[in-house]
Amino acid sequence: MNPTADDTGGTTTLDKRVVSLDEAVQAMAETRDFGKHTKLRRVLEALRRVLLQPGGAASVQARAQALEEAGLFQDTDWASPEILVPALVGPGLSSADTDTVVMEATSELRMLAVARGEFEHPTLSAEQAHQFLTQVLATNLELLFSPPGEAERVRQGRTAQLVRDLLRHLADEIGYDSVLDKLVDEIWRMLRQRPIQVDHVQSLITRVAAYRGDPDVDLGGPGGGQGIDRLVSSLFGTTEACREDPGVEVYRSRLETMDTGDLQYEATGFARAMHDTGLVSPYHAELLRYLLQESDYLVGEALGLSDTGRNCLLRYRDLVHRLVEEAVHPQTAQCIYGLALLLDRGILYEPPVVPGLWRQVALRLSPVARERLATVYGEDPAPEARLLAGVLSMLGQPLGVGQGDNPTCQAARALSMWAYNDPDYLLQMVVWAARDDEVIMHFEGQPISSQDSATGVASTLPMDLDPVSLVVVPHLDRIYAEMGRRCVGREGDPHRWVNPEFHGWWAARGFRINVEVATGNLVDLDDFLRQFHASYHPAYNGEQPLIHPQPAGVAVTDSAGRYVGWHAITILRVAPDPQDVVRVYFFNPNNDSGQNWGDGVVVSTAGNGERFGEASLPFDQFASRLYIFHLDPLERGEPDRVPDEDIARIIGYLERSWGADRLPAGNLQAAQDPRR
Repeated sequence: MNPTADDTGGTTTLDKRVVSLDEAVQAMAETRDFGKHTKLRRVLEALRRVLLQPGGAASVQARAQALEEAGLFQDTDWASPEILVPALVGPGLSSADTDTVVMEATSELRMLAVARGEFEHPTLSAEQAHQFLTQVLATNLELLFSPPGEAERVRQGRTAQLVRDLLRHLADEIGYDSVLDKLVDEIWRMLRQRPIQVDHVQSLITRVAAYRGDPDVDLGGPGGGQGIDRLVSSLFGTTEACREDPGVEVYRSRLETMDTGDLQYEATGFARAMHDTGLVSPYHAELLRYLLQESDYLVGEALGLSDTGRNCLLRYRDLVHRLVEEAVHPQTAQCIYGLALLLDRGILYEPPVVPGLWRQVALRLSPVARERLATVYGEDPAPEARLLAGVLSMLGQPLGVGQGDNPTCQAARALSMWAYNDPDYLLQMVVWAARDDEVIMHFEGQPISSQDSATGVASTLPMDLDPVSLVVVPHLDRIYAEMGRRCVGREGDPHRWVNPEFHGWWAARGFRINVEVATGNLVDLDDFLRQFHASYHPAYNGEQPLIHPQPAGVAVTDSAGRYVGWHAITILRVAPDPQDVVRVYFFNPNNDSGQNWGDGVVVSTAGNGERFGEASLPFDQFASRLYIFHLDPLERGEPDRVPDEDIARIIGYLERSWGADRLPAGNLQAAQDPRR
């Protein structure tokens, strides 16, 4: 078993942590009832350390009976498993108190041991335990199938991942059939956001595919089976030639026997599945590489290109062929989707982009960049190919960038904005970081080197990122933090000066904030909201569409409307949705934009006019969570025309959520009317 770092930076193994757990449990078992509480701290800490390890849940499950008999649950809410309520498990696992999470997790593993017949419990049958866990999984899909959001990362830290690992272990053990339909819906919800990193989704589909092959599985109706088949086939059996998942080598041999008609059938089948799901099969990579020697028409078919994309392919044929040869492999197949969207965007017609991509193809990586890429992705294909594939994905899917489980939303937002708005600058940034292991940016005319800057916002090097972010984000994070340090002593919020210098000239120089930096209190709400309307709402800004994406800051709240923290997003556009409701469409780098921010403010990612990767909210709801925005001070709009009742309604949302304790008591009257 591979060693892993413990909390203190030392090296240990799951086996050693299990030994410590066994010793702690034995000590509790040998203690009389009135003294067991004195041993509880040691047992809980040992359990936490085991559960944080891969395979830790299974180890605790195997010790469920010993833990109960030792008295772990004695005199607690979990003492009588037969009366526990499935609906209360989620709040327990989402608690900010680590001990509560550990106790809840251990209780679920006790249920699992009973359900599996490993522990004959005196008050609980195996059937009852199985039903209980089925309900737990069904009511905690968001914990089972999505990465931690800002609220959980702030509240729970590493424990948030412990919860995910626990629920996946439960699902693997009792089966997905009870939650299969909801699982399929959740996978599609994530795919509609078109993330660059789809490893998590692919892992879920792989698990389902394996489970799907079990003849004893009850899919709960033909709809569930069809939905699963559609996802599984997108990766493992997209066309007839690879329907039974024969392996890449066998598929290649089949391609060599096909005529033009058969190859076109393969090409259109893969393209249809790719654009339908946002997922790319490893077989698609093998097909695309093979088609390079056949015809550019078939290459275009395999990419599913629009007229713009086909024109780019024919105009820059040599470059596209080289990109496929260097970047597209079965292990990097996902970048095919990025390449297709890159061509459809037409950005190759921007003069610097083509030479920039040629430079990227020939780029020699620094030892640091090579090591980071190899550590995360391995050596096959080479780190250069991984990075090039990542570049194609980011240029094709600028709204698919994610920050991972890291406090680096500013850096992720910058990469997305550059890929969206200034692709040649992104290419330059990648070269600096990957070739030179140094990025130099300027702040008010003075250079800032990422090598010379102190630590950034992230306390550890982010690792759960796409290849481009993996290489570039550490540099951007340090520079962003250094820009903030150079604003120390200035009155007001440092983002006033940092955002335009960090993100680019198109970030408007006008700046509004509704929070007093020194106290955290809300100030100038009426003027803030009127100026936001006048700058962004088409009814009050002369119907001027947003030209460049603009950085903004929101106060993230949880589903109860409680303040979680400040978060960087990008305002992309403001427009009426299909129901003619004016909405703000924005980019959120937090990996999953669909969030419940409380008081009816639920972020939408599909069904309200969103393009792939966008999140949206009605204008007033978005404004109620906004605390920073940029504007052009020379374009005044018509702030005085904004109706007073619209302002009052937004303030009502604000006062019922993160602003509740940030205003004097006399200003809270709007919160008394829930209709506002």
